[in-house]
Amino acid sequence: MKAYFGRRYRLSASHRLNVDSMTVEENKAVFGKCNNPYGHGHNYVVEVIVGGEVDPVTGMVCDLVQLDDCVRREVLERFDYTNLNDYEGFHDVVPTTENFNIEIYRLLKDRFTAAEVVSVRVEETAKNSFEYPVRKRVLG
Repeated sequence: MKAYFGRRYRLSASHRLNVDSMTVEENKAVFGKCNNPYGHGHNYVVEVIVGGEVDPVTGMVCDLVQLDDCVRREVLERFDYTNLNDYEGFHDVVPTTENFNIEIYRLLKDRFTAAEVVSVRVEETAKNSFEYPVRKRVLG
């Protein structure tokens, strides 16, 4: 029987949304206050959804310690209390939360093998959240 499990993590990071090839006015028009030259920060909530067969002995989709270790190593240690613009993966990509979400998914998908990383959801604010890839919801 396949099941899905979600685990939430918190991290704080800053970023500046800016496209070098655009003028100052264009950047301000597109990104508004998020184009502040000094950047701005968020207290992100990252939810990792994994799926797999339920182990008949443990009753779990995966070992939570293994998931926590992988997220700590690949996400929290890499991004917590950093400026996302300084991360090599964002040198040529605007560090929007959409792109941040995709990068977290890519890092975990490649490195967590105890279960399938189905999706990653990032809450940027109480009003903004992003999910990649979008899961098909089954309504009952």
